[in-house]
Amino acid sequence: GAVFVFWISSSGSPKFTTKQTVAPLRHAMSALNWKPFVYGGLASLVAEFGTFPVDLTKTRLQVQGQSIDARFREIKYRGMFHALFRIYKEEGILALYSGIAPALLRQASYGTIKIGIYQSLKRLFVDHLEDETLLINMICGVVSGVISSTLANPTDVLKVRGACFVGPSLLGQGVVPTAQRAAIVVGVELPVYDITKKHLILSGFMGDTILSHFISSFTCGLAGAIASNPVDVVRTRMMNQRAIVGSVELYKGTLDGLVKTWKSEGFFALYKGFWPNWLRLGPWNIIFFITYEQFKRLPF
Repeated sequence: GAVFVFWISSSGSPKFTTKQTVAPLRHAMSALNWKPFVYGGLASLVAEFGTFPVDLTKTRLQVQGQSIDARFREIKYRGMFHALFRIYKEEGILALYSGIAPALLRQASYGTIKIGIYQSLKRLFVDHLEDETLLINMICGVVSGVISSTLANPTDVLKVRGACFVGPSLLGQGVVPTAQRAAIVVGVELPVYDITKKHLILSGFMGDTILSHFISSFTCGLAGAIASNPVDVVRTRMMNQRAIVGSVELYKGTLDGLVKTWKSEGFFALYKGFWPNWLRLGPWNIIFFITYEQFKRLPF
């Protein structure tokens, strides 16, 4: 039942109000929870370590075959498995984890902020799983994706380039396409996961189990890969590009990169690295969400 609160008005007369009157303030305060930040960051680290070699091959596949850049004109790798085998054969097994330190650093920042903000924003709108809608979740996903990717962009540059900290101008490179990609990925993946999980649970076929987490994470990984791959190709290339003449850059922005890639290499060049992208996002999301859901069940 309702809880009645006794208070004195400015006129001095006693007044009564119900619990529902003070609920919005308490609702807002309850949204500020540290657990999604910590659990999101830890689960991201686990998922990143488990799928990093696939991400490495995806990056190399995406930067090769650029007809307007002599450095990457050669088609060196024919596919993900060929790339994995050739890297292992020519550079050794440790090369498959080349750049793992900045990748983990990125997830420690990006994953922590992304999940924490997303879950906190959702709690400002709804209290219960059944009240969530795709629109609300997409808005929360886009906002959290842009904020987290912008703050974590320097570590993303380091992961792609395999370099050390060399200055603010380099570390800010590609921040716009990175934020755009994150808006797409987070705005698709997290809402698809939540909505799929919601309907699986409410359908009565399965509860809040590892199986429902697996199906939901597999679905959101596929959706995220399809939606984000074109921007991901341009983002990766922009982070790898360097000046040809003076300060002239190959790609001046995301749209410019999409158009130039399409014109010079064809539409399907925008889906270079799709299979390793999906084969990484799929297992990544499966590992992440199952780990995250288990962290949520910890008794503290």
